[in-house]
Amino acid sequence: MIRSELIQKIADENPHLFQRDVERIVNTIFDEITEAMSRGDRVELRGFGAFSVKQREARTGRNPRTGESVDVEEKHVPFFKTGKLLRDRLNGK
Repeated sequence: MIRSELIQKIADENPHLFQRDVERIVNTIFDEITEAMSRGDRVELRGFGAFSVKQREARTGRNPRTGESVDVEEKHVPFFKTGKLLRDRLNGK
């Protein structure tokens, strides 16, 4: 599902809301999650999962095309851990 499909589904299920309002709500939620993660905060949505940021240390890697050694800088990457309710629903429990 992509963002526009999510917006359309929410708008269809809530006919009392204008689509532009639903779009603003969805964008605000995503922006707040992004802002929190950029500050290094953890975002937890009970029953769904938790978004956090993990730090990857600097390392020496290899260029797969040439086999040459390449220095890879330290970086921060997003991480998502599913909640118990979501895991159970995916596994048919």
